[in-house]
Amino acid sequence: MAKVTFAALGTEQLGISMLSAIAKSRGHSVGLAFSASLFHDRFNLEMPSISSFFDDTNEVMKSIEKQQPDLLAFSPLTSTYQWALDIASRAKEINPNVKTVFGGVHASAVPHLLLKRPVIDYVVVGEGDVAFPQIIESINDPNYNKPIPNTKYKTKDGLIIQGIQAGFIQDLDSLPFYDKPLWEENVRLGDLYLTMASRGCPYRCSFCFNNFFAKLPEEKSGKYVRLRSPEHMIAELKIAQKRYNIKVVDFQDDVFTTSKKWLQDFLYLYKKEINKPYQILTHPRYMDDDIAKWLSNSGCEWVQMGVQSMDENFKKGNLLRYERSEDVSAAIDAMNKYKMNVKVDHMFGLPDEPISAQENARALYANHGTKRIQTFWTCFLPGTEMMNDAIAKKRITEEQERKINEGEDFFFFRNTENIKDDKLMRLYQSYEVIFRIMPVLPDSIKKKIRPEHIQRIPGFLVRPLAMFCDLITGFMMQNPEFKTYAFHNFFHLKKFFLRKIGITNVVATKVVTPVEFGHYQSPPDTVQSKVA
Repeated sequence: MAKVTFAALGTEQLGISMLSAIAKSRGHSVGLAFSASLFHDRFNLEMPSISSFFDDTNEVMKSIEKQQPDLLAFSPLTSTYQWALDIASRAKEINPNVKTVFGGVHASAVPHLLLKRPVIDYVVVGEGDVAFPQIIESINDPNYNKPIPNTKYKTKDGLIIQGIQAGFIQDLDSLPFYDKPLWEENVRLGDLYLTMASRGCPYRCSFCFNNFFAKLPEEKSGKYVRLRSPEHMIAELKIAQKRYNIKVVDFQDDVFTTSKKWLQDFLYLYKKEINKPYQILTHPRYMDDDIAKWLSNSGCEWVQMGVQSMDENFKKGNLLRYERSEDVSAAIDAMNKYKMNVKVDHMFGLPDEPISAQENARALYANHGTKRIQTFWTCFLPGTEMMNDAIAKKRITEEQERKINEGEDFFFFRNTENIKDDKLMRLYQSYEVIFRIMPVLPDSIKKKIRPEHIQRIPGFLVRPLAMFCDLITGFMMQNPEFKTYAFHNFFHLKKFFLRKIGITNVVATKVVTPVEFGHYQSPPDTVQSKVA
């Protein structure tokens, strides 16, 4: 039996939850070294002036030292890669014999760069369900030199052993449930219960990790979009409901609505057995009147959908997105018809996008109601077609490419850094304010507001105003993510100050029953298809 410690920051990571469950099912001891990363979470809240006061790196290291793992595991994003490297380096100083493994999206994009790091022993490329238990088995054998699927690792002689890039695991029901107890001391799991009913995405958008991740297998890959059975998903949620008294379920599938048959079966059971509010992600081509009705009737309150740009030709040629404008408006109208809260994602600074796309988007959002418009500035992510194109066209320098691949700038050289035209930047920023505040404006104002109205505001106030508008919209629309994020940070602030006075036994989740998460046993009968 080996001792494994995962190091993570911010909140729960479902990839870690799965690998922990797999390791525990093999009899290994698993622990967590967690950083709350207050005011420096690399995503929502960045306040450098005060984040250093709340730095908890020493607490993470104390946790690792106390657990004395044989294997220290990380699943960093590009934005958290440098943090993971720092923790791995410190851990090696404490115990040079500890082995480290890095997996996840960033590791899969640039594994050759990770292997150059002396503090990284194993790199998992792609899905790690099969690889991870083999890695654990290998760490206690100094002469181990067998290839491990989806893994590159160094032998004691410095040789690189590379396993085959295997096809994607097809039977998701064969995997254990996510190891939620791993997070109980650090995450209020019942506030917004994270889970996934599927893996994979039917699309290969040029800016997204699926753009390269789906192409990783060297052998026959199998289906990329795979679904758990409705019964398997419900069995997990029933355990979670007893243990955590779930308030809202957050399905983090790339596109939750890919199969209408599966959706009918699952939503019938969900309404009958769980009956809690939930939220999902969808795509314009996977939303219609039937789906919207089923979702609404079964308790779906929030639906997030990517729009990104409203220029059809540009989307098709540059983003590899093939939906039409009428697909987007029809999807929003269908969801509004059944009283769901629609949240859309919109990108600024996309390379070569005509500025007219912003006005097209403004007209769409003004005439088809949404409850939140999330705006993002285009980032170049390692491994994606968009970044490769930016390199080829010299939109980013070699030094910028290096920093992106090394995660040295966690905003990945957003196009706020690459747009040199001040007038164009000001126009983008004006649209950002409009989009963020639009959901709470009266219809009469919503349809009349234009960038020139915002451009009368002093330039230095525009970005803070956009952030303020987003907060106002989120709280006014009672977005569950806002509430959960606030509770999570308040919990860790309380924990931080209690630790300062010597109180450390604060637990995030009240355990209702000792039911354990584990493997699912399939029932003899399956559910009959019924319209939810």
